[in-house]
Amino acid sequence: MIVDSGNHYLAALKGNQPTLFKSVQAHFVPQESFFELSKGHGRIEKRTVSICTLLDVIPAWPGLQTVIRVESERRFHKGGHPCVETATRYYIASLLESAESFAQRIRGYWGVENKVHYVRDVTQGEDRSRIRMHNLPHIFTIARNFALNLYRSNGFSNMAQAQRFCQFGLDTLKRIFRMK
Repeated sequence: MIVDSGNHYLAALKGNQPTLFKSVQAHFVPQESFFELSKGHGRIEKRTVSICTLLDVIPAWPGLQTVIRVESERRFHKGGHPCVETATRYYIASLLESAESFAQRIRGYWGVENKVHYVRDVTQGEDRSRIRMHNLPHIFTIARNFALNLYRSNGFSNMAQAQRFCQFGLDTLKRIFRMK
């Protein structure tokens, strides 16, 4: 178990733990909050990260110290029309920190999600892959990560652009792999 080994966890709480999820939704009482506003990529996002350490009415969970709620509002234009999306997400953690610290940790996770998982899912089509037998899914994951690392080490910041560039021919691939 994570906590028994001296480590901590910070995990998204979703419907896969329905009793805990419903209890947190019903009994969350914010004790401290942190507000963020970010602008970029044609959108404005407001996030309020609140924490709760009063867990008396929350079902027991190994190592649970803090429940976190992230309320977000995104404003953007789609097809020339203004749009607003709101979402509320919950997290559980085995550590005690400030709301601001949890906000940074959660944003850091999404940085990883956007840099690796999103690229593998969207650009490289990993979710559409029908490869399911033996060790092939693991082998292809390694190959996709290897490709991303090669692209980044060759100065690409846009992985879709790098992938298109490398599809042009063997000479490009040889240059990327530093082969003669």
